[in-house]
Amino acid sequence: MRGRADQVAPADGHAGGASPWAVRVLSHAGFEVRNLLRNGEQLLLTLILPALVLVVLSRTTLVRLETNGLPAIDVAAPGVLALAVMSTAFTSQAIATGFDRRAGALRLLATTPLGRTGLLGGKALGVLVMEVLQVLVLGSLALGLGWAPDLSGIGLALAAVLLGTACFTALALLLAGTLRAEAVLAGANLLWLLLVVGGGVLLPATGVTRFLPSGALGEALRTSLIGGPAAETALALGVLAGWTVIFTAATARWFRWQ
Repeated sequence: MRGRADQVAPADGHAGGASPWAVRVLSHAGFEVRNLLRNGEQLLLTLILPALVLVVLSRTTLVRLETNGLPAIDVAAPGVLALAVMSTAFTSQAIATGFDRRAGALRLLATTPLGRTGLLGGKALGVLVMEVLQVLVLGSLALGLGWAPDLSGIGLALAAVLLGTACFTALALLLAGTLRAEAVLAGANLLWLLLVVGGGVLLPATGVTRFLPSGALGEALRTSLIGGPAAETALALGVLAGWTVIFTAATARWFRWQ
């Protein structure tokens, strides 16, 4: 999939000076969300494909889920939500940031009143806004297909989404800030595909896949939303937190703005 066209967000400001930092971050977050919604390829990756996967897993026999007696939709829905988080926080952000870096947009924005912290904050907030949209769309579709999540696990599921977002956004920035844009494009899509196929996102994680960031995210959402053992959810959240620390530290060390 190709990256978005190179664009630069205008700096928000008034005649008497720059807007407050929070206003600038909100403005940039809106810019990021609009870019995602206008990009057909990114919409395919973040909304349309997960919706199709949800229907295939819950209503066909093309892929057989290990459900342990649960309805297929109860196992499929958390996995698809994990896929949606990974698609938005990792693949979309890696490609967009990589091409922004090649075009010089990152370096330019870092010198505006938005600054580096505002730029990263706007990107993170944009990802969260997009994920809220994904949860609303995909969650509504899953409920229509008969999904009955365990409401007592909503808090843990939210923690999994936030940790997964932080983890995969940090990984996206690590790739985008160290590789050429073309390598980011190829690498992000290839890694996304490998994690989807064998990383424990959609299918219940086993063995070593439980300790991959993708498997940990998938397991945290599955166990929390089907009322699984609290110890398994805690282990998955701990693995996610560990990967988040590693990717964040690596990004802080090696990320290049140009």
